[in-house]
Amino acid sequence: MNESMNTSEILWMCLVGGVLLQLLFAVWNAACLPKVRSFHKVNIVPSDQLVSVLIPARNERIHIEACLESVLASDTKGFRMEVLVLDDRSEDETAALVQAIAERDSRVRLLRGTELPAGWMGKSYACHRLVQEAQGDWFMFVDADVRVKPDAIRQTFAAGCAQGGGLVTGFPYQVAKTWMEKLVVPMMMFTIISHLPIFMIRRSASPMFVAATGAFLLIHRTSYEASGGHAAIQGHLVDDMSLAKAVKRAGHPVMLTDVHDVTSTRMYQNGAEVWNGYKKNMYEGMGRKDVLLLGTMLMYFVMYIVPPLGLVIGLLTGSETSFLYGSIGTLLGMAVKRVSDHIGGQPWWLALFQPISMACVIAIGLASWQAGRSGKGYVWKGRRYS
Repeated sequence: MNESMNTSEILWMCLVGGVLLQLLFAVWNAACLPKVRSFHKVNIVPSDQLVSVLIPARNERIHIEACLESVLASDTKGFRMEVLVLDDRSEDETAALVQAIAERDSRVRLLRGTELPAGWMGKSYACHRLVQEAQGDWFMFVDADVRVKPDAIRQTFAAGCAQGGGLVTGFPYQVAKTWMEKLVVPMMMFTIISHLPIFMIRRSASPMFVAATGAFLLIHRTSYEASGGHAAIQGHLVDDMSLAKAVKRAGHPVMLTDVHDVTSTRMYQNGAEVWNGYKKNMYEGMGRKDVLLLGTMLMYFVMYIVPPLGLVIGLLTGSETSFLYGSIGTLLGMAVKRVSDHIGGQPWWLALFQPISMACVIAIGLASWQAGRSGKGYVWKGRRYS
């Protein structure tokens, strides 16, 4: 009995120790993330460069006006700006709304989408078309559901100039209204803070160390062309990560910055969109590698689901060991979540729901794996991807 108890305690101690190490890594990693506000207009050299803001839009009636108005309100001291919007064969009033704004502001130009060529993903082809029409030295890709503060583009542009080209990206503040959004969407930052050594994104030339979001991504024309652009990744479902990796392979730098205080987005409008959006990206984002995805889901279960289960079992059975270590492990897991939520600007209390958030991520991850492996594929914005 004692031997069994000792073994149980050793296993619990190893588990809790692992979560503690994860917390320490997350704290250190968060401190390595540069804030885009630390870059100033003095970094914009030479002055008077043209930045092309490129917005792919498909059925974005509820977003496109606010997105464009926020972009057009940008502080453009030190550079010039053009805004190109490609209406990707929308079935709503997206094109008409953009055209109305273009008639009021000559910086805006509306492009019409064409039939998707074989082998291309929808968003990648839209971005490819936008680049073909862009005149700028820099391309600033912005999703239609993103809102930018007046200094967002200028400071991101300053970061790109300070880096000397390459790619600069950052995750906007995630507006979450439904419970599924609150539980799942902020977990995107959790995975980065928990696993990716952020300082290696800038210091290492390896494409292994990269994180990017197409929602807000700046890239120099030279770096885009050297990487092959979207034409080189036309069949990749997770186009932002693939583009960032291609930029690194071409020998150009990549920077991940904290932009949550100058940009915001509501990526999904309800629980179904959250489920389908993450389901589309998780398996593909891990390179369709079964061992990597399933191993990650298993690790998440052990580190973040087992402790709260142990806490409950300890309460129900009176096991002091399960209750003690389960409580410590649960609190440490919540602390890791709080670190990532702080970086993303999320409220403190959201970390209390970390075990539920992790259970949702595991469920979506398994669904993503099953859909990818079975050949059923994914459905997004009316298009099916296999």
